[in-house]
Amino acid sequence: MESNCVQFLGNKTILITGAPGFLAKVLVEKILRLQPNVKKMYLLLRAPDEKSAMQRLCSEVIEIDLFKVLRNDLGEENLNALVREKIVPVPGDISIDNLGLKDTDLIQRLWSEIDIIINIAATTNFDERYDIGLGINTFGALNVLNFAKKCVKGQLLLHVSTAYVSGEQSGLLQEKPFNMGETLNGNRTLDINIERELMKQKLKELQDFSEEEISQTMKDFGMARAKLHGWPNTYVFTKAMGEMLMGKYRENLPIVIIRPTMITSTIAEPFPGWIEGLKTLDSVIVAYGKGRLKCFLADSNSVFDLIPADMVVNAMVAAATAHWGDTGIQAIYHVGSSCKNPVTFGQLHDITARYFAKRPLVGRNGSPIIVTKGIILPTMAQFSLYMTLRYKLPLQILRLINIVYPWSHGDNYNDLSRKIKLAMRLVELYQPYLLFKGIFDDLNTERLRMKRKENIKELDGSFEFDPKSIDWDNYITNTHIPGLITYVLKQ
Repeated sequence: MESNCVQFLGNKTILITGAPGFLAKVLVEKILRLQPNVKKMYLLLRAPDEKSAMQRLCSEVIEIDLFKVLRNDLGEENLNALVREKIVPVPGDISIDNLGLKDTDLIQRLWSEIDIIINIAATTNFDERYDIGLGINTFGALNVLNFAKKCVKGQLLLHVSTAYVSGEQSGLLQEKPFNMGETLNGNRTLDINIERELMKQKLKELQDFSEEEISQTMKDFGMARAKLHGWPNTYVFTKAMGEMLMGKYRENLPIVIIRPTMITSTIAEPFPGWIEGLKTLDSVIVAYGKGRLKCFLADSNSVFDLIPADMVVNAMVAAATAHWGDTGIQAIYHVGSSCKNPVTFGQLHDITARYFAKRPLVGRNGSPIIVTKGIILPTMAQFSLYMTLRYKLPLQILRLINIVYPWSHGDNYNDLSRKIKLAMRLVELYQPYLLFKGIFDDLNTERLRMKRKENIKELDGSFEFDPKSIDWDNYITNTHIPGLITYVLKQ
């Protein structure tokens, strides 16, 4: 292991995929801020050409609030100069061979220069189209691996997966790799190539359908294939298959797989509370704060495994530092909080309720939105019964009224019906995580933390990723929810 993570990053050439994404941006900002002597960062972005890739880099990465600390420290001109010197936006697509790169000179340059590849690119939609999920999360991972094996200086591939490749298993979930063809239900053998052929056959059958029909059918097909093999949704199923392919075909290339849990706003760097978009827990918090969440499916005693984004990035860099050049290694790290510092849904609900009671959101009419604590139902059966009695039966009455007096309530029935169907679909998608009974063992990650503390003297704790340091009440109340309100709701 190098003397510290900052020193390790110096003079390295790094290829990062998924650059416009939340986690990748936190990583890029961190490297630029702490190690401006990084040799080069090639950022793979989906774009038709170099000009469009540069536009995306500027508008979706460098110009956003995340970079305000660097902007304030360096000044706009110096930051732009640093970006021009250190960052090269590359138009590409990991779902295509050679990462979709068309310039043969650029491909040869990358193969000769790159020291580390960090693959963060993914589609995270739970019910993604099966063709898209396979293309990016499964075979995209294989394409990145094959590209990495051609890099003559490359001594590490770091791949970001998800802890929830474990499916709905309960108990202590270990940091262990998948075997090729392994399933979670043990009922059958999984053949990834057959899955791809089935996907292609399904698309062929749909060639005369509308784009909307194709999209919905492919989403349903992905969910069906996932559940057949024991996974709850297309996202985690395709991510698990991606891990299998990387493990099978890695040869001597060192591979580190980072499995984060539910990633939340930054806790410290570059400043507390930065977040982009609504993550898993945030949809619930915002709906509650807006007074739209009267009841919810969850087990108050279930552990909600949250981890701030900057801690995930810190663990990534520490793992890369530890395993640089470890020929043939495949190391897996759970980066979460459930094992060392668990927080339950009941605790999160109480913290959120207290927050909005004291600091309510403001409605469109300018008045504060008063929220009640709401009802938490611990089983899907109870939730379905509640929805039937509270919403579905009144909806049927409204439907009858609309038939008899079609002018009386306009399109209320269709509008409410659509909202109820959407709510039920979202609950079904999130159910495996709302009622999750697993705890993610992080023994490998704890060893990494201990090794870092013993061997590395970091400045100002810049690479902290110990969840025991998180005060959940303080973090949710004073960092996470204010960050959501500022950077997502723009209030």
